[in-house]
Amino acid sequence: MTSATTYPQLTGEYTLDAAHSRIGFVARHAMVTKVRGSFNEFTGAATIDGDVPEKSSVQVTIQAHSIDTRNADRDGHLKSNDFLSMDEYPQITFTSTEVKQTGDTSFDVTGDLTIKDVTRSVTIPFEFEGAAKDPFGNDRIGFEGSTTISRKDYGITWNAALETGGVLVSDKVTLEFEISAIKSA
Repeated sequence: MTSATTYPQLTGEYTLDAAHSRIGFVARHAMVTKVRGSFNEFTGAATIDGDVPEKSSVQVTIQAHSIDTRNADRDGHLKSNDFLSMDEYPQITFTSTEVKQTGDTSFDVTGDLTIKDVTRSVTIPFEFEGAAKDPFGNDRIGFEGSTTISRKDYGITWNAALETGGVLVSDKVTLEFEISAIKSA
């Protein structure tokens, strides 16, 4: 937070700036390395209550077809019925149910994550990265956070056994959020 900014000054409605944000993921591959990817198309909005952070909320909608792991064959497999079943379930959504301040600049955002029509509650620890007025006069805020989910919890169970033991794709997937949002006028 810039020295001149206080949480009450952050109160307002915000729109996620997808061009300056990243929603990504990390999964183990073949038990020996990590594969990173991201979703390139998403929208979101947040209501920030700087006086009572618990009254804040956030909603995000991700377009499943925008998955990008920098490998067209892998992306095609992830979009298929083995993983995201993109044709049947084109969106992944997150809607907060609780926001709790846990430190000077840290917050736990709990909400309903829906993947393939399965909704589970997840908590994402976020760190407030700061507030600034950009060169275009926009009031901008930043948050970063991550959490780990189980693919199986969302009915994403495809895998392949390895000759040396273990599996091709880990069940645990880390979701990563680097968020820049712009305050509505």
